[in-house]
Amino acid sequence: MTNFISLADVADIDALIQSGRDAKANPFADQHLGHNKTIGLIFFNSSLRTRLSTQKAAQNLGLNVMVMNVGQDSWGLEMEDGTIMNGDKAEHVKEAAAVMGRYCNILGIRAFAGLQDRDKDYSEQVMNQFKKYAAVPIINLESATRHPLQSLADCITIEEFKPVPRPKVVLTWLPHFKPLPQAVANSFCEWMNQRDVDFVVTHPEGYDLAPEFVGNARVTHNQDEAFDGADFIYGKNWSSYIRYGKVLTQDSSWMVTGEKMKLTNNGKFMHCLPVRRNVKVSDEVLDSPQSIVIEQAANREWSAQAVLKAILNNL
Repeated sequence: MTNFISLADVADIDALIQSGRDAKANPFADQHLGHNKTIGLIFFNSSLRTRLSTQKAAQNLGLNVMVMNVGQDSWGLEMEDGTIMNGDKAEHVKEAAAVMGRYCNILGIRAFAGLQDRDKDYSEQVMNQFKKYAAVPIINLESATRHPLQSLADCITIEEFKPVPRPKVVLTWLPHFKPLPQAVANSFCEWMNQRDVDFVVTHPEGYDLAPEFVGNARVTHNQDEAFDGADFIYGKNWSSYIRYGKVLTQDSSWMVTGEKMKLTNNGKFMHCLPVRRNVKVSDEVLDSPQSIVIEQAANREWSAQAVLKAILNNL
């Protein structure tokens, strides 16, 4: 593996999932791979699980780790090529990424969607500019349209907990009072479409995801219908793709409750976290044995380690 920006960079999903599970069983088996090598983790946006899990995974592999918050620890970075830099950005990504690539063997980049300009967000400008100018492998720590490290951890979690060979997996929209990106939902769809699962997406009208991510998933506006017999419920809010970045409803009836989970096949509840209790999901669900959100979050370490191992083996 050269880069890990999207699922397209993965040659064998099953092998990558198994690598994550192997790392979980023996975290330090490949510690020699990162000896005398350095990863830089570059954050344009805040993080908890992604920051800590990727740093821990890198250390498990013997890597040195440097972390930088752009705009706080560094100059603000200009992303547009050919621009006249007379604004508030003091440095261009062309120089910044090139310099980072001289200091680091691998760069992880986290940069959210702005939710103002759909074409700009979906062009993945930040990720592509770093890929263009850094001259080292790039890992997507969540971009405008995808969060593949999360999706890999989700796949590992489903493999660990699936009660049948081909489980029913439901991605459900959850209510939220402010607009959130589509990245986690997009990425989960992208990966589930490549897995042997019965995949259903449910959301209110107006919250359709981009068709290229929805793929072959069954889509319904009836949440109860979607939950019927499900083995996994994956809850996530996202703002509208069609009316880009807009909150069209805050309908609290879409919150996942204990009553709704009774419709499932004793299904497990998943969420990428952070989650707003009793807005998106009730305490009753999050504190129940059906919730596997902590196990899912813990698997972020092993998804990161699997990706880093694959990249280090290619350096």
